Parts: sequence; structure tokens; C-alpha cells
Amino acid sequence: MTLLEVSGLTASYGAAQALFGVDLTVAQGEVVALMGRNGVGKSTTVRAICRMMASSGGLRFDGVDLHRLPSHKAARLGIGLVPEGRRCFRDLTVVENLLAAARPGPWNLDQVTRLFPRLHERRQQRAASLSGGEQQMLAIGRALMTNPRLLVLDEATEGLAPIIREQIWQAISRLKAEHDMSILLIDKSVREIAYVSDRAVILERGKTVWSGGIDRLTPEVTGRFVGV
Repeated sequence: MTLLEVSGLTASYGAAQALFGVDLTVAQGEVVALMGRNGVGKSTTVRAICRMMASSGGLRFDGVDLHRLPSHKAARLGIGLVPEGRRCFRDLTVVENLLAAARPGPWNLDQVTRLFPRLHERRQQRAASLSGGEQQMLAIGRALMTNPRLLVLDEATEGLAPIIREQIWQAISRLKAEHDMSILLIDKSVREIAYVSDRAVILERGKTVWSGGIDRLTPEVTGRFVGV
């Protein structure tokens, strides 16, 4: 079943057009990587999907036209965002951050701290006192506490130490294998993307230029469109 369907998506920042025709889908239980060089429109696509900016074109989630919804109603429909830059509530504790986002469903404090035991260890610390990696775990846990049907990860491992990056990729792999989670992820780590993803979609200059199964994501394709 197709959960997210994006077709011919366009968006602008004032007079500057940023998206010129993005096409992608995410099926139930599927992990899709959204790839491309810096500045090609990946984060803009995420903002449009999460209704954080105006857009036009086809944009449906489980058959519902997202263009008709504000961002908070898109979230309640089941879209959980882990934004670039984490954006935790710095003055709240780990537990308070998680409970602030909680909605009914299987994901609760116990489930989140099983996925990230470090959050249990730091549960009474303020978010501002956490390391960057711990804040990223908290941001993912907070999104899971909304009990999303689609988890959107925007640069979830950017700038983190290798050991923390490995822990987060392991968590993403568990979300796919053990929880059948639908995930749209944006990241630059081609090796890790290939390990956890089912399909990839590549953007260039604000439009989709390549899409296909992860087994077709060859070095020639990434060299041409991603630059690695």
C-alpha cells in the first residue's frame, strides 16, 4: 500500500523557485532514501511534505491531500519529523521532551529507551546538557513518541562521531526489521543508506532525476548525481 505519494511537487521561497517537479512514493513498511548534492531541494521537499511551507502539485498521505492540512494536522495524520539540527527543547529534561510529544500508540517511554538505552541513563538531564549524539537520539525518540506511520529523518547522522552514527544506523535498521516502520531518510552516507533502504530517489536542481531499487544505486549513479 502506498502511504506517501508525491508527484510534480513544486515550491518557492518568495520569488525564488526551489522545487521544479519532485516525484517520490513511500509504501507501507518501506525505507526510501532521498539523495542528492547540497542545495538540490531535499530539505525543501521535507518541509513541503510536513506542511511547513506552501507547495503545489500532487501531495497525498494515505489518500489524504496534504495541501489541505496545516503542519500540526499533518503530524496528527501520522507524519513524524526528525528535523535537521535536532531542535530539542533545551530547558526540558529528556523525559519531559519525550512526554511533550506523546500520542497514543505502541511507542512509549519504555519502547524509546529500549531503542536508545542512553536516553534512559540521561532521563533526568536537561536536553541542553546532552552531547550532540544524545540530542539526536532524543530527537528521534521524540518523533517516535508521536506514534507516526511515516518517520522522516532529515540528516539524522550529520556531524556526529562515528560510534554515535553507527548506533543511530543500527536503530534505523531495527525500526525497519522489527517494527515495519515506513521511513523517508535524507543522508549523505551512501554505504549506510544502501544497507537500510529499499529504494532511492535522487534530486538535482529541484526535480527528480533518478529513482529505483537500492540494488541499482551503482557507483556510476552516485558519482553522477550525488558526487561520491
